[in-house]
Amino acid sequence: MNGTSLLKCICDETRFEILELLQKNNELCVNDFVNKLKKNQPLVSHHLKTLKKCGIVKSRDEGKKAMYKISNNQLSELITNITKTSKEIPNLCLDKNCC
Repeated sequence: MNGTSLLKCICDETRFEILELLQKNNELCVNDFVNKLKKNQPLVSHHLKTLKKCGIVKSRDEGKKAMYKISNNQLSELITNITKTSKEIPNLCLDKNCC
């Protein structure tokens, strides 16, 4: 996967919210996402399927549930850095009058 494909896959708001939740919780099932995001199950499942197809998340079966987690440490660090940077950017713009 190239950088553009990766960014396209994570740039959706719901998908990024899923990734942020996985950052904080390590591993979650579909119902966990539904409850935390207040979004319907088919939508959450669609986004998880997309993230899995891109190789960003992986799943394992636990009884009748599928448990999802970020697929590797590099991607996990990337999500952390994006989250951190997104919180800093408004301040950077104000400091440099760039916006």
